[in-house]
Amino acid sequence: MTKKSEINITVELNENNLPTKMHWSSSENNESGDCKSFFLALWDGKDQTSLHLNLWTKEMNVDEMRQFVHQMLLNQSDTLKRATGDEQLAASIYDFSHEYAKKSGILKEPSKS
Repeated sequence: MTKKSEINITVELNENNLPTKMHWSSSENNESGDCKSFFLALWDGKDQTSLHLNLWTKEMNVDEMRQFVHQMLLNQSDTLKRATGDEQLAASIYDFSHEYAKKSGILKEPSKS
């Protein structure tokens, strides 16, 4: 017997078809909540391409988006390491995310005394 799980994302749009509110829910553990942004990536094994759906509401400010992207980069590093065991390549993504964090102002450089 196979088990099935669903993740649902509901997006409310304004008259210009821009997201105004987003809500997610999971059948796996009956969790749910509102969110300001989501990035969904799917792999099409047949065509060997990725498909993306990236949405955010106008309430998502620039600093939050920068932090969101930073956390996604860190997650991609961890995912690559777990999925492939390629620690060196995962470390390169991690290093890039560290540079991104410095350039975006998420990570403050220590002051030189």
